Amino acid sequence: MITELGHFALLLALGVAVVQMIVPMVGAAKGWPGWMAVAEPAASLQFVLVALSFGALTHAFIVSDFSLAVVTANSHSMKPMLYKISGTWGNHEGSMLLWVLIVSLFGAMAAWFGAQLPDSLRARVLSVQAAIGVAFLLFILLTSNPFARLVVPPFDGQDLNPLLQDPGLAFHPPFLYLGYVGLSMAFSFAVAALIEGRVDAAWGRWVRPWTLAAWVFLTIGIALGSWWAYYELGWGGFWFWDPVENASFMPWLLAAALLHSAIVVEKREALKSWTILLAILAFGFSLIGTFIVRSGLLTSVHAFANDPERGVFILAIMAFFMGGALILFALRASAMEAKGVFSLESRESALVVNNLLLAVSCFVVFVGTMWPLLAEMFFDRKLSVGPPFFNMAFTPFMVALGIVLPLGSALPWKRAHLARALRPLRMALVLAIAIGGLVWAMQTGRSLIGPIGMFLAAWILMGVAIDLMQRTGRGLIGTRVSRLMRLPRADWGKAVAHAGLGVTMMGIAGLTAYTVEDIRVARVDVPFEVGGYEMTLRGVEDLDGPNYVATRATIDVVRDGEFIATLLPEKRFYPVAQMPTTEAAIHQTLARDLYLVIGDEQNGGGWAVRTYIKAMTNWIWIGSALMALGGFLSLTDRRFRVAAGARRDTAKPVPAE
Repeated sequence: MITELGHFALLLALGVAVVQMIVPMVGAAKGWPGWMAVAEPAASLQFVLVALSFGALTHAFIVSDFSLAVVTANSHSMKPMLYKISGTWGNHEGSMLLWVLIVSLFGAMAAWFGAQLPDSLRARVLSVQAAIGVAFLLFILLTSNPFARLVVPPFDGQDLNPLLQDPGLAFHPPFLYLGYVGLSMAFSFAVAALIEGRVDAAWGRWVRPWTLAAWVFLTIGIALGSWWAYYELGWGGFWFWDPVENASFMPWLLAAALLHSAIVVEKREALKSWTILLAILAFGFSLIGTFIVRSGLLTSVHAFANDPERGVFILAIMAFFMGGALILFALRASAMEAKGVFSLESRESALVVNNLLLAVSCFVVFVGTMWPLLAEMFFDRKLSVGPPFFNMAFTPFMVALGIVLPLGSALPWKRAHLARALRPLRMALVLAIAIGGLVWAMQTGRSLIGPIGMFLAAWILMGVAIDLMQRTGRGLIGTRVSRLMRLPRADWGKAVAHAGLGVTMMGIAGLTAYTVEDIRVARVDVPFEVGGYEMTLRGVEDLDGPNYVATRATIDVVRDGEFIATLLPEKRFYPVAQMPTTEAAIHQTLARDLYLVIGDEQNGGGWAVRTYIKAMTNWIWIGSALMALGGFLSLTDRRFRVAAGARRDTAKPVPAE
């Protein structure tokens, strides 16, 4: 009964979304307040109905209702409760329902918190958002119905992919989708602005919180996925340039560019057309990511490799929204006249450079991701584009971005004297070069990534510190500290986010330059040495888990005669899914990780053991957490809440010529 109610609620949600898509748009065009007012209750009702549907599917997973095909294919009665719940979105059908739930959530939030928006703009934004919901509700109901019944339900299910039965992957998709789908609001604002023919400073202020919220969630989601890949896949890497990883990274880069571009629109009413284009492209790349994950054209360890017909449907959705938005952009771009002018030496110019570096970086990742597919389609050649290409092509742009970031923060708006503005950064540059040189001296003969990364990290972090102190003016230390504490949260948010980028760069540089790897056959009670650590395999035992069997090794770690830890790496086998997994054992400190993986028993005795000593790994995720925290701090600044105090002109906009 609950299942049928969930299915019925989904059908009702489609009907409500159609009404929300059409009626407010017509009302905005005709100037009919009553029709425009339909948007708000419709957005709320659509969210409630989709939430009921999603709750019904979650209930089916919790109670192991194997009459549903999706539950049978992705759950098992012996599975722990956390993974029964996460199984709801650990599959194509359920994850698409989560996708639509988040679309409706953002639409409802725009209705709840957008009271300060002009009526016509709010109606059009909610109408465009509803159109996205209509497209994906149709996709679910026509091709991916999560409530499809089995004629003969089995006794038990086939279990969720064992790689997904992990806390990191339980929470990774919801955060990732909040970021992915959250960019739909920036898209809706962009299309609504194009329809109205007006983009001004108030629009820049309205669009920023939505983009910032999506960027924060996307940052958290990507970090959780990276953390999961690091410890769960057993190869000790935090990023493999996998197509699905790239699918989330590309919108993140464009969202970061959009955030900085929207600042210029808000402060100077410049870069309007570019900002609108970024808003369209950011959501467009979210749709591209959805296509990559669900079309089956590109393989990945965490892709939903479904039949191509679903991919064609998503491709049609992408063509409709992206094509329509870009055509509208071409028709209306001339109306996006920039009012603010600025010199080459100014903060605006630095933000333009920032945007170009992020956009080109995204394009590089896109080419590397799609090139194997294009080569096979058009040249009948099977090619593989791996980490070496991405590292060589992508890294220079990030190095340039790291150099520009403190410079841009030091420049004033509109017009600057470069030498005077950068004078406070001279000491930071000297110290950063000294730190880079020290690292180079310590690792002579190794890659340049270490010293370059440390230089950039030091440069960014000291640039952040100097920028904060410059904002306090002159005076006694106590007075300056008091002024520092009273800085707006948005300023603190920017500082924390930029510092997080520096910390992440530092962690990546340390991990890349100083990792020690060892693969050997270890014998019981026979010590072996790796990177100054003495490891001793004490034994290997078989264990039974809730829905798996495991082989677990016990390895003692000693350094300079001092006991460090006992590590317990495992190999697991899930009988229902007939799939093995690797559970690495990790001893973590801020300076390094000891990372151990147990392999197979060898014919001559002993066990294969892979050991990594990974320097500064945790700084990668500390930096990611700081970036997300910085975004959250900015969101809590009352000046940047949705349209807070920004309703400057509620008059009917003049149509674009």
